[in-house]
Amino acid sequence: MAETPEPIVQATKYTVNCLPEDCIDSHLFEITVEYRGADRWAVKRHSSCLGADGTWEYEMRPSSREDEWLATHRFDLDTALQLAKEQAPLVTVNGFTVSDALRMAERRLP
Repeated sequence: MAETPEPIVQATKYTVNCLPEDCIDSHLFEITVEYRGADRWAVKRHSSCLGADGTWEYEMRPSSREDEWLATHRFDLDTALQLAKEQAPLVTVNGFTVSDALRMAERRLP
């Protein structure tokens, strides 16, 4: 009888955010770093993916992604986390900056 293999556990997603996790609007301002295989990671915000040049682009379906696009939108983990940390303070949602959201959250405190 075959031996049951040991399960593999792997982290595949990190969340980067300037708002505290208990802030009601936190999820709106988050950036994620998501594993894409072969030790490559994507920096994501909703349906957009960060490029090496610092611009956000819509992330096409896998069958539509060309090698050139992948080369500029996939990073090693350390680089992806650093890029996400650099972008997190710049997130704007419906004209509200991270600073605006933090001020509003402070006013909601009892």
